[in-house]
Amino acid sequence: MLLTIAEQLLQSSLLELIAVLFAIAYLALAVRENSLCWYAAGISTLIFLFIFWDVKLYMESGLQIYYLAMAVFGWYQWRGAQGAATSLPISRWSAMQHMNALALISALTFASGLLLNSGTDANFPYLDSFTTWASVVATFMVARKILENWIYWLVIDLVSIYLYIDRELYFTSLLFAIYIVIIFFGWFAWNKSYRERESEGVL
Repeated sequence: MLLTIAEQLLQSSLLELIAVLFAIAYLALAVRENSLCWYAAGISTLIFLFIFWDVKLYMESGLQIYYLAMAVFGWYQWRGAQGAATSLPISRWSAMQHMNALALISALTFASGLLLNSGTDANFPYLDSFTTWASVVATFMVARKILENWIYWLVIDLVSIYLYIDRELYFTSLLFAIYIVIIFFGWFAWNKSYRERESEGVL
């Protein structure tokens, strides 16, 4: 089993590996609240757009277009009008905002999953739809520096690993396994920054 996976890893696309490396750079920089993360996100996103389309994960492919737009939006938000790299403070959503976000994700997942299931040859239409719409919300949360984005990404990434292993995207599966580790560092780093600002009375 391990030998088979190793052989398939060696046969994986070099392009996929490049996308993975830039994606890791994106998240590592995001943990440090470094606006350069959005440049890495843009490069990774362009590559994954074509990779996901090729393996018939159409929602994931379309998601990359959104990611590209959010890379521009996120860079602008994080830089701020004065160009300060950490001008946007970390904040939190209320319980009602999370309820609205989860309701929106559920509704869009059902609608697009139904369309994909009946009108295309998409693989895992509902799971593909879930990871896509949840990622739309979570990416907006990152761009606005909402602390709880890390919790959303933990769930998304766990589901995504299953999808990518099934599609034999082993480098991408490994990427999301690494993401899960980085997510915990991201949560603690952002939470520490949030608590420090809270204790200083600047929230």
